[in-house]
Amino acid sequence: MSKPSKPPDDERQIRCPKLGHQLYFSYCVKENQGIPCFRTLDCWFEHFEVAAFLEKALTPAEWKAAFEKPPKPKMLSLLEMIEQAKKRQTKES
Repeated sequence: MSKPSKPPDDERQIRCPKLGHQLYFSYCVKENQGIPCFRTLDCWFEHFEVAAFLEKALTPAEWKAAFEKPPKPKMLSLLEMIEQAKKRQTKES
């Protein structure tokens, strides 16, 4: 049985190993400051032809930024997320 070539709609969720809860594909492709999470290919390959879909949807620079650069160290990522949350909280206050 062949896999679909299009991504599932937002009725389909899978567990995100990075965040630890259920997510839609539409979140995964925008999670990393507007480009896909570096785990998108690993997480969604069983559900549809994710690599082929993203190769068509992304520019070469976006593909490289998402999948060909080493991920940031966990501590740096956490510190950046804390800073972003602080900025959002300041704006909302």
